[in-house]
Parts: sequence; C-alpha cells; structure tokens
Amino acid sequence: MELVAERFRPTRPDSREAMKQLQAEIATEATFEDAAGVTPADVRSGDAVVAGVDQAFLDERAVSAVVVLRGGEVIARESAVTPLSMPYVPGLLAFREGEPIVAALESLDAEPDLLVLDGSGRIHYREAGIATHVGVCFDVPAVGVAKNLLCGQPKRATDALRAGERVPIEADGSMSAPDGTVVGHAYQSRQYPNSTKINPLYVSSGHRLAAGTATDCVAACGGEYKLPRPTRLADAYADELKAHR
Repeated sequence: MELVAERFRPTRPDSREAMKQLQAEIATEATFEDAAGVTPADVRSGDAVVAGVDQAFLDERAVSAVVVLRGGEVIARESAVTPLSMPYVPGLLAFREGEPIVAALESLDAEPDLLVLDGSGRIHYREAGIATHVGVCFDVPAVGVAKNLLCGQPKRATDALRAGERVPIEADGSMSAPDGTVVGHAYQSRQYPNSTKINPLYVSSGHRLAAGTATDCVAACGGEYKLPRPTRLADAYADELKAHR
C-alpha cells in the first residue's frame, strides 16, 4: 500500500501539544461520511477486500499484524516490529503504536477496500483515533473497533444488550465534535448463553464512512466470537509473531 499523506506519518513529534495539533489537522482531513466506494453489502458478500489490524507487545517493541480477507478467505498477511517510542497516553495511541502499523501496511501487496483496526476512530477527544490516523495516511476507508469507550456518552444504557443491538455514542464536552453528534456506536456483536454480561464493542468511523455504515461494515465482517473476524485473525497472528520472537 502507498502512504499518501506523508506529513501525517505517526512518528513521535517533540511534544504532546505537537501531537494534539497534528491530530486536529488529521481530523480536519478525515471524512466521517460515506465516501468509500465500499458498502456493508460488499463486505458481507465477499466482494470487498478487508484488512484486519492488531498489535502485540514484546519488551519495548510493538508487533503489528495485518490479515487480509476476501470472501472470508485469507489472501495475505504482513507484519512489522518497531521500538515503542513513548508510554501509553490516552488519546495519543497512534504515536505509540502507529509506526509498525504503517510499516506493515506499506509492505502489503494487496490493496484493501476497508481497514478494520483495533482501536478508536472518531470516538476520540480530537476525533482522530488510531483508525482515523491510519485511514487518512493511506486515504482508505477505515473503521475503529475498541473494547473500551475512550470518551463520549452512550445515548442509553449499554449493559445486557441483545446480539446485534447498537446504541449511539454521542459527543460530550471532552471532545472536539459538537455535543450530541453521533460519533459511533456501542455494538453488541455477540451474546452467549449462561453469561450474565458481555460488554459491547465501541465502533466508530476512521475515514470515509458514516457512523452507521462503519457499524454495519463491522457487523458484515461476521465471525463466531465477539471481535469481528478480521481483527480476531490479526490478533491471533500478532500473538503468533510474538511467540516466535
């Protein structure tokens, strides 16, 4: 894949304020409406090429894994390892983990129609989570799938949702988006028998997708478990890479 916005490459700037300023610029470049050329129906039918991206950690290094699917079949895998240049800071994840993600994607021969990343997109203080950062870097439709809610407020309670149910996440005073803007969804991908509570996923557009379409694309990815299949396979590949280093 070709990095088309070199100025946004997620290397570490000199200060946290510089990182935040860069994120504000990325959010301005991002499109949170449907401008993808890919639809949930394309993902469901297997006509779209979907890349799952996830991370693992080894000592002071980040291991990034990319698994590419077409029609449910794995057609490519790629990876990269880079040193961790900073500790985890909420809202600045891309500067800690983005470098190996970009390196792995640049090494990829396949051209995905959709990137599905483990992390947030627009559900972010400055509307520029790791899925937005990476999506804008490559100008590819991207969606973030996070296990925890970074910011924003669910429109209603999200505990004990039925499988397939979703609840809008609205911007609040901690975010640059206007209060009440729907920036993503709490999406209950699975519920299991005899379980008292399964937490939802927090899905948001990274780039070139509306909030509802991003969640529809994640639902269309399918899979037997809580995580959508692309990121679950990427997670397994990252663990495999970690085990052999």
